[in-house]
Order: sequence, then structure tokens, then C-alpha cells
Amino acid sequence: MVRGIHRYPPVDGVIYGIPLAEALAEEIKRLDAGAVYVMASGTLARQTGVMDDVRSILGNRLAGVCTRIGAHTPRIDVVAAANEARAAKADVLLTVGGGSVTDAAKMVGLCLGNDVTTPDQLDAFAAVITPEGKTERPPVKPPGVRSIAVPTTLSAGEFTWFAGCTDTVNHRKQSYGHGLMMPRTVILDPAVTVHTPEWLFLSTGIRAVDHAVEDICSINPTPFSDGMSLQALRLLARGLAAVKADPHDMAARLDCQLGSWMSIMGSQNGVAKGASHGIGHVLGGTADVPHGYTSCIMLPHVLRFNEPVNAARQKWVSEALGRPDLSAGDAVAALIASLGLPGTLRAAGVRADQLDAVAAGSMHDRWIHTNPRTIEGPATVRMLLDAAW
Repeated sequence: MVRGIHRYPPVDGVIYGIPLAEALAEEIKRLDAGAVYVMASGTLARQTGVMDDVRSILGNRLAGVCTRIGAHTPRIDVVAAANEARAAKADVLLTVGGGSVTDAAKMVGLCLGNDVTTPDQLDAFAAVITPEGKTERPPVKPPGVRSIAVPTTLSAGEFTWFAGCTDTVNHRKQSYGHGLMMPRTVILDPAVTVHTPEWLFLSTGIRAVDHAVEDICSINPTPFSDGMSLQALRLLARGLAAVKADPHDMAARLDCQLGSWMSIMGSQNGVAKGASHGIGHVLGGTADVPHGYTSCIMLPHVLRFNEPVNAARQKWVSEALGRPDLSAGDAVAALIASLGLPGTLRAAGVRADQLDAVAAGSMHDRWIHTNPRTIEGPATVRMLLDAAW
């Protein structure tokens, strides 16, 4: 008999299919926000009218705007934004952008709640992975300010309570977490995503596929995450293909957003990921590969590696993707190819001389140690990297 405990995340609500202007105005009123510090994608702020709409909605409640968050959330950018938000006495953070911006707001909240004013102070709050693969998180006070998230990509970080933040000096992506780092409200408006470059929208959709697939194939799946992950794959497979065919298909974009939301349910309840996520984190921090691309490249190979130990569950993946005739690895690879996304490390700009460092660094990521098929050491990771080369 299955046993477990399902815990609901500390989020007030997810608003979907309602235009941003309407949804944001209602949320600001509900929260009685007086000073909103906005963190937005630089490209979106410079090249679209979305930020003009946000400024109009907030009016004199706008406490400041940050458009300087780099890829993979550099901690120097995070601390600079936190110091600005502190000086502005912000009582709500608002993010409009992708995963790096979303994680940055979580980190700003951590900085404000833990008196962090310089990048090196963040070391005291980063998770540590022991040689046995156990994640040890130091004590962290609650975030000083929480956020409203308006995602423009499909990575689904807005639905989790942890964040990745990169030490660009030592080329390390570190993990931070506190239950209240999760945004208070998430607004899913498909119209906002039309400004996202096609490669980024589609590849982060594969990142969401990766969440769902590795939850289904996890060493500790739950009935709730199984159901959500399978429906996520159905929505994403259908929605991504439709957006590729017609970028202005709003119903398909919303399907992708809903699939992204569902794909992360296992993460909210402790379902362990595998090597695709573990290697992907290191490829991002070490070789500067976008996380969507890391999933495109590594997930098919990790599925093939794991098939001897979870073939039955991998069949569920193939069926949910509408390709029961293929292995899960081949079904995922076929979806990626149909979207015109890269399938090799070379295509993503990774150099051969970086592979050993990625393999060694991956052993310090918690998800390597929970991969369904045991990964003995860097040599096994290097084998997977060579297969993806």
C-alpha cells in the first residue's frame, strides 16, 4: 500500500488566462502593496511595451526597476538588486521574465531577510552536497519580501521554493532555499510570452518536459506527481508543436504554460530528479549552456542509460508524448528535433576541454545521487557527456 504526505506549497494562487493588466491590478489591490520593486528581462524591457503597461498599472506604487539580471542569476546582480530594493523600502517584488529573473527575486528576498549586502555573504546560506549525496542546507531566515511572478518562459521556477544562483568568480552554481522563497502569486498570461524568442520559449518547454519525465521515472514518485506529470507531457507535446506551427496561437501557449505548472508538482513535494537535471545544472554554471538546451541535449541520453532499471515507467512517458511505438529516449529526442532545437553539446557551444570539469562538478549536484540507475563517479557522467557530444 502506498504511503506518503502531500504538502501544499505556500502560494496564494495561480492566475491563468486573464490578461496581465487585469490580473496585476487586482493582485496589487489585494496585497495592499505600497512599494513594488520590479525585476524584468532586459530585452523585454527594451524591446516591448510590457514594462510600459506595468508602470501604468503600478503608478506611484512603483519603487524601482531592475533590468540587469544576467543568465544563470549571477549573485553580484542579485545583491545589487537587493540593495536597491532595500533602499526603496519595497514591500512586494514583481518579476516579468524568465527563470533567471524569477530566481533573482527569490534571492533578493533571501538577501533582505538575512541582511546580505555583499556577494560573498551568500556562501553562508548555500546548500552543501556531501560526498554521500546528501543535501545539507544551513539555517536561513524567511525572505524579507515576497514576489508576484509573471513568467515569460516555461522553466517553472516560479512554482518552487529554491533558487540557483551563480558565483561567477568560481564558476559555481549554488542552490539556496526557504519555503517562503516561492512567489506569492503567479500570473500566467500567454500574450506576454509572444515576446520571448522562439528558441527560448520552446527549449524551456523541453525543460518542463524534463521535470515531468524525471518525476515519472524518479526513485520516489508519488501518485499526485504521476498524474500531474503525465498530463503535463500531454499538454506540452501538443502545445509546443502548435506554437512551433503558429507562434500566435494563444490557446497553445496557455497549454504550454499549464503544462509547465503541472510539470513541477513533484518538486514541490520532494520527488527526486535524476542525472539530466544534475548534469544540466553544471553545464549551465560551467559551460554557460541555457537550461532549456541542457534538457534538450541530456534527457534522451539519460533516459537510455536508465531504461534497464525503469523501463515500465518510461513506457508511460512515450504514451503521454503520443509516441507509444518509441522508447522514451527516442520519443523525447523526436519531439526536440521536431522543434528545431539542438541535440548535441557541440551545437550548444560546449568545448571538448570542458567535459572533464562538467563531469567532476556534476558529482556535487544532489540530483546525480538520486538518479534511478546508480552513477558511480565522474567517469559515468563523462560517458553520458560523450554520448551527447
